[in-house]
Amino acid sequence: MGYKQEYLQIGKTTPRADACTKVTGAEKYAADYYGETFLWAGVKRAGIPHAVIKSIYTEKAQDLPGVVAVLTSKNIPGINKIGVVCKDQPVLAGTKICHCGEPLALVLAENKEVLKQAIQSISFDYELLPGIFDAEEALDNNAPRVHEDNPEGNVIRSVSIETGAGTCALQGCEVTVEGVFDMPLQEHAYLETESGWAYQEADGGIVIVASTQTPFRDCFEIAPVLGVDMEKIRVIAPYIGGAFGGKDGITVQCLLGLAVLHSQGRPVKMWWDREESFLAGVKRLSARMYYQLGSNINGELQALGCRLYYNGGAYASLGGEVMTLGAEHAGSAYYIPNVSIKGWCVYTNNPVGGPFRGFGVPQVTAAMEQMMDILAGKLGMDPLELRLKNVVRRGDRNCLGVTLTHSVGAEQCLEAIRRHPLWQDKDKWKKEAGLHKIRGVGIASMAHAMGYPPVVPDQAAAKIEFTDGGRIRIYAGVVDMGQGNASTYVQIAGHILKQNLSIMELVLPDTARTLPSGSSSASRTTYTYGNALIGAARTLKKRIAEKASVLVADSTADEFILEPGCVKHAPSGREIPLIDIARLFNNSERICTDYFRMPTAQEKLDVIYMGPHLIYSYGAHLAYVEIDKLTGIVEVKAYLAATDAGKVLNPQVYEQQIQGAIAQGIGYALTEAFQTRDGRILTENLATYTIPTSMDVPEIISIPVEIEEETGPFGMKGVGEIAMSGPVPVIANAIADGCGIRIFSVPYTGEKILNILTDKGNNSCPH
Repeated sequence: MGYKQEYLQIGKTTPRADACTKVTGAEKYAADYYGETFLWAGVKRAGIPHAVIKSIYTEKAQDLPGVVAVLTSKNIPGINKIGVVCKDQPVLAGTKICHCGEPLALVLAENKEVLKQAIQSISFDYELLPGIFDAEEALDNNAPRVHEDNPEGNVIRSVSIETGAGTCALQGCEVTVEGVFDMPLQEHAYLETESGWAYQEADGGIVIVASTQTPFRDCFEIAPVLGVDMEKIRVIAPYIGGAFGGKDGITVQCLLGLAVLHSQGRPVKMWWDREESFLAGVKRLSARMYYQLGSNINGELQALGCRLYYNGGAYASLGGEVMTLGAEHAGSAYYIPNVSIKGWCVYTNNPVGGPFRGFGVPQVTAAMEQMMDILAGKLGMDPLELRLKNVVRRGDRNCLGVTLTHSVGAEQCLEAIRRHPLWQDKDKWKKEAGLHKIRGVGIASMAHAMGYPPVVPDQAAAKIEFTDGGRIRIYAGVVDMGQGNASTYVQIAGHILKQNLSIMELVLPDTARTLPSGSSSASRTTYTYGNALIGAARTLKKRIAEKASVLVADSTADEFILEPGCVKHAPSGREIPLIDIARLFNNSERICTDYFRMPTAQEKLDVIYMGPHLIYSYGAHLAYVEIDKLTGIVEVKAYLAATDAGKVLNPQVYEQQIQGAIAQGIGYALTEAFQTRDGRILTENLATYTIPTSMDVPEIISIPVEIEEETGPFGMKGVGEIAMSGPVPVIANAIADGCGIRIFSVPYTGEKILNILTDKGNNSCPH
C-alpha cells in the first residue's frame, strides 16, 4: 500500500515540500498574482536626497486616459508614518524629502504603459537642503539635520559597553594593534523584487498578498495608516523569491492598502522593477569601525576598544537595532576581560538602511577577525593557535561580560579547521602558484546570536490539524523566504507522527488562518516555531492513539503506534487506516495548538540596549584565494566552513544555508560595490552591481559540528546567518597572507588590489 512508504525522519535529507512546484514553475509568488480587471499601482520617486517640498503637481497625470487615481499624502486617511521601532518614515512624503527614493505620489492606472507615462508627468517644486552623507560627520553639532524633530540630532541609536577596565587596560598590554575598517552598503538583489496584490472584500476588509517576512507585524503598521481596525487587514505571505532581511518591514503593503481604497472595487498590483528596488529598497548598513586590541606576550587577549559608526540612511527602520547587534558581537567569539565598545547608528541622506542577513554582525566580524590576524602577525604566532588560545568556551564570559550558559562550539569549529587537509596542506598549495599568480590562505572565527533580545518576546504559536480526510495539515505562521524552514516543519511533524510527505499539507502564513509566530528573521524560525510545533504534534499524536483505542476492544492508547497512513495496535498487529480514525474526530478535536517562548538571558539585562542574547551559533572558516598580479582580480579557489548550529535536522537544507550565505558573503567581499555619491545611487541595476555567479563560487565544504542545544527542537540552533560573517574577513586575511598587504576597505576589487600591488612602497591601503 502507498502509505507504507518510509516516514519523514529528523537527521535525514528529506525532499523539500516546495521542490516540485518551484522547479516546474507552478509555485505562485506574490509577483505572480494577476486578474482580468486589476489596476497597476506605481510611485513617483523624488530623485533628490534632501529638500523641502513646496508643491506636487499631479494634474497632467490625472488627465491621462487610463489613469484611475493619483494620490498624495493628503489622501492618507490615517497616520502618515511607518516604522517598526520609531515611526519616522512617511508612506507618501508631504513636506520633506530625505533620500532619493522618497515616494511623493501614488498612481493607479489601467496598464503599465499608462502608469509609466503618468509617473513621468508628475512634477514638484522644492527647495534643496544641504545633505549629510558620512556617518561620522553626521554627529557634528553643525551637520545638517535629517530630522529636525529628533532630540538626538542625527543619532538614531547609540550604545556604550564597558567591562573591566575598558580601554584603560590597553595601556598595560604588552602588545597592541589597531585598525580602521570601512564596510560598504550592500544590495539584497533578491530574484523577486518588492511586490504585492491587494483587494477589498465586501465587508470592507482589505486583503494584501505581499512578498514580506513579517505578515502579522505588517497589520500593525498598515491599519493606522488606513485609519481602520487591525481586524480589517489580512496579510497573506506566499513563498518569497528571496528576502535576506530586505522585506523585514513595509515595502509595498501600505501603498497597496491605500490604493484599494481608491481602486473602484478592482484588485491592485504593485511590482517594483529592479531600478526601483535599488532606489527605494533598504540596504545593508555601511559602517566605519575603529579597533584597538591588546594582549600579553603569550597572545592572551587583554583588552578591546572600538568605536562603531553605522550609517542608517534617511529613516530609522531597524538600523539602531542592527548597530546594537553588531556592538554585541564586536569581540567576535573571544574571551576578552577588558572591553570598551561604543556604537552609533546615525541618520544621513543616503538610501535607507535596514536588516540584511547577519544584521550588523558581518561588519564587526570583518574588523575583529582581521585584527586577530594583525595581532598574530605582530606576535609571530600562528593565527589559528591565537584563536584557539582565546576562543570562548561554555561558562566563559563574552565581550559583554555575560556568561555563556548554553551550547558553545567555537573551539570545536576551529579544531575541525585544524584537522582538515586544506589547513594542513596550505603551505604546499601556496608554493604551487602559477605564473603571475599569488596565493594566500585565510581563516576566521565567528559567532551569531539567535532570536530577539530579551525585551522583545521571541515566541511562536503552532497549529496542526487532522483533517476529515485523514491528512495532516500544518499551519505555519512564520514565512519561508527560500531557506526551507516550511519544509522542515513538515519534516518535524512527519517525524513525530511517523508519516510521509504524501499525506502532509502546509498552509503558509496568512493572518486570517495561521497563528502569530514572529518574523522570518534572526536565525529564529525553526528554533521557535519548531519547538511550538513539537508540542502541538505530540498532542495530536496522543489524541489519535486515544481515538484508535475506541476501535479495538480492551485496548489502551499506549498500545498504539503510528505508522505511515495508519495506526497499528502493537499487541494484535491490527492496522487502522488514518482516514478511519479521522471519522471519529469532531471538528473541535481536529486542531491542536501549542506555544513556545525562547528563553532569555536574565543576567545583566541593562548591559546593552534591549538586553543581551542567551544562545549563539558559532563557526570557523578557511579560504584559499589566488590573486592575478596582472589584473589584481581575486579568485576564491576553495572554501571550508565548520559550523556549530546544534544538531542537524535536514543535512541538505543545512548545507544549502551555509553555501548560500558564503556565496552572498563572497560577493560582499569581492564585487558588490554599491556606490553612492551625495546620496545618489551610481549602481542603478544589476548591469553595474555585480553579484557572484556559479563561476565565482568554489566548491564549499561544510562540516557540521553537532553539539546539542538542550533547548532547541531536536537539539538544533539557527543556521541562517552564521556563515554570512565569514567570507569578508577570511578573504581579507587570505589576501594579506598572499600579498603581505592589508586592505582596510571592502570590496576587494581587482582595481583596488592592482593599484596597491603596483605601489611597491605602500604597505597599507587608506580607508
